[in-house]
Amino acid sequence: MSPTILRGMTWEHERGYGSVVKAAEAYRSVAPEVEVQWEYRSLQAFADQDLQSLVESYDLLVIDHPHIPVAAEEKLFAPLNGRGFDAELATLATQSVGRSHESYQHLGQQWGLALDAAAQVSAYRPDLLESAPSTWDEVIALAEEGRVLWPFKPVDAFSSLVTIASGLGEDAMTTPGVFLSEDMLTRAMELLTRLARLVPAENAGFNPIQVADVLAESDTFAYAPLLFGYTNYSRAGYRSHRLQYIDIPRSTRGVAGSLLGGAGIAVSSRSQAMDAAITHAFWLASGDVQAGAYYDGGGQPGNAVAWESERTNADSLNFFTGTRATLEGAYLRPRFATYIELQNAVSPLVTSALLGQISLSELRERLDAGVAEWLVR
Repeated sequence: MSPTILRGMTWEHERGYGSVVKAAEAYRSVAPEVEVQWEYRSLQAFADQDLQSLVESYDLLVIDHPHIPVAAEEKLFAPLNGRGFDAELATLATQSVGRSHESYQHLGQQWGLALDAAAQVSAYRPDLLESAPSTWDEVIALAEEGRVLWPFKPVDAFSSLVTIASGLGEDAMTTPGVFLSEDMLTRAMELLTRLARLVPAENAGFNPIQVADVLAESDTFAYAPLLFGYTNYSRAGYRSHRLQYIDIPRSTRGVAGSLLGGAGIAVSSRSQAMDAAITHAFWLASGDVQAGAYYDGGGQPGNAVAWESERTNADSLNFFTGTRATLEGAYLRPRFATYIELQNAVSPLVTSALLGQISLSELRERLDAGVAEWLVR
């Protein structure tokens, strides 16, 4: 009998692709009648993916959690409640890293499972720094020495603004028509503008992967205060030097407020092998698999079992225990079907303001206008 073929789409990186491929190989010994075939898109295409077309072609999709509201409201994914895995769902809820599990819920149902957990954290070279900064004053002092990098291309600048404001005590986009209060936007942008002026100019076009590559390969720079973590760089042999990831610098709320990222596994509502796809999704998100084959393939697990594993932490310079507090206090973006449109529209404005191309008052007006336009029920 021919095996059931499940087609999956993920993103182009060891963390996104190698992880699920390694797990798919292990799955053949669990379910030899099922073959999981994975393809990938670029990181940018992953963020901007057209879900409507993808659900027609793939059974399994690795997705960003901000896509969940639109996918749920347009019935693009299969709801995972009531499919014979409710006990597993309850277990996964207890094994969530921060609000990762919750981020795949909408309209009272679960539309995805936390496959990968991430938030903005900090990274440094332990061979170059005896200890990393733990406060923003210490970050600025090190930046004045020319030893700090910070990715602030539009989406990362936007994420950093949300992180800083939340850490200072105000969550963004919680009041209709208001991105942040005038006072909080001013305070957060003052700090980020100061930082932007102290890091290399090309950082305005860098993403976290590019910053991690420079940190790992050059001895000039030693630290980055805000970037999405990649456990690959904390493992031996991945680059010339290993990076140690730690909690973000303390602010008013300690290390709380970092913008929650990560990725989840969802099942297409058009799948012709839905039961097999749902079964594989739950297997892939389970603690043992996440701490085993998924991590070994280069993944950054979304299950707390893997985050608490002595083996994964020993292998990654304590990546998971070192950033766990930040993940537990992370900020969850608004649950609107049009949120992605807002983020895409206003993110370039933050980088422009940091570069002095638009004024702070113009930034505030346009951020508020974006919230008023896009975040409506």
